[in-house]
Amino acid sequence: MIAHIAFGDPVCPKLAAVLGEAIASLNFPDVTLHRGGTYVCMEGPAFSTKAESNLYRSWGATIIGMTNLPEAKLAREAEIAYATLALVTDYDCWHPDHDSVTVEMVIGNLQKNAVNAQRVIQETVRKLSENPFVSDAHSALKYAIITPLDKAPNVTKTKLQLLLRKYL
Repeated sequence: MIAHIAFGDPVCPKLAAVLGEAIASLNFPDVTLHRGGTYVCMEGPAFSTKAESNLYRSWGATIIGMTNLPEAKLAREAEIAYATLALVTDYDCWHPDHDSVTVEMVIGNLQKNAVNAQRVIQETVRKLSENPFVSDAHSALKYAIITPLDKAPNVTKTKLQLLLRKYL
């Protein structure tokens, strides 16, 4: 089976809005909500060099990570709305007023972020249960499937039943 999903806008604006509302409603004293931005997905696990960090900044990147892009692509292929909850652990190595990145710094901030993330996810799920929505992502395969379904082998259709059920 061949399919090419549209991926120009990997984040679902409706889900991102609900996520933002959840964060805002929790009134975190030490958390600043930033909506939007540009994510750079780098190969890891590793820290950036100053040259890489400055390059990403020159591209207009606002956050760097290692997992967001593959997750977003898989979610779109599975017709799942996707949004990013990015909790920063460090400034990378470019910022002259902050210490260089260390494993201890990242782990410490990661542990604090995990507690905040759990609260945000719980609140987001609560809001979604009260006001579910339909996303364009929920029908991403509708016009993406190139292989004629009547020509696809039955074994393939069976394997992909979960994803293709509504199109078969």
